[in-house]
Amino acid sequence: MAKIAFQGELGAYSHEACVAAHPDHDPLPCRTFEDVIAAVNAGAADLAMLPVENSTYGRVADIHRLLPESGLHIVEEEFLRVHISLLGVQGANIADVKEAYSHLVLLPQCGEFLNKHQIIGWISPDNARAAREVAEWADPTKAALASTLAADIYGLDVLARHIEDHDQNTTRFLIMAPEPDNSRRSETMITTFVFRVRSVPAALYKAMGGFATNGVNMTKLESYMVDGSFTATQFYADIEGHPDDRSVQLAFEELDYFTSYLKVLGTYPADRPRV
Repeated sequence: MAKIAFQGELGAYSHEACVAAHPDHDPLPCRTFEDVIAAVNAGAADLAMLPVENSTYGRVADIHRLLPESGLHIVEEEFLRVHISLLGVQGANIADVKEAYSHLVLLPQCGEFLNKHQIIGWISPDNARAAREVAEWADPTKAALASTLAADIYGLDVLARHIEDHDQNTTRFLIMAPEPDNSRRSETMITTFVFRVRSVPAALYKAMGGFATNGVNMTKLESYMVDGSFTATQFYADIEGHPDDRSVQLAFEELDYFTSYLKVLGTYPADRPRV
């Protein structure tokens, strides 16, 4: 069976994204994002599932730095609505729970629920790991904040569903492969690229002008430092369009004139929540 690699343990939200996007692939858990990329490059997995941003917490740390040098190409995107559940040992109920374990990012998202039920939150390196450990402890006073997929995997009861404070929490994932796929597979295509502007006045303004004058919609533009330097800035961008579109070609020609580095990371169909 084909495999898709993700960071975290079985039952993590990245695993849930793998199931949603490629249920025909066998999930391959990896310790780090670097390990995910290495697994695909080594042939141990066919695809990589990497979270790039979250609607509540913004950009996922380190991903933008890893993508350009990964040797992989973006071939799909997947938007996953993050639903958080309270998972306890079989037979437990909410009144039994005194402590809840989860990732640092997830705990604040359930602050109202935890306060209401006087449950103390404790940090775990991974929400799926928290679920696994709660199952191992077999203590009804301890619970995990994780996905229902984790409950199924580790034999836990779902004590409460959708306990997050906000109902719009969504993570965007990029699915990457060893080879690019530039085929036009939907009406709305997304092209992702990184670039550095030349050291001339108003270079970024002029570089972006080509997209405006050619009617190309830029949906994302983010900057980040390169190798810790305050003078070397790299930009990550998403646009609506395909490199074969004449408007995109003209915009890239103008961008190329004002940049010292330009690399397309992938062209892929827009996922349904985007359109």
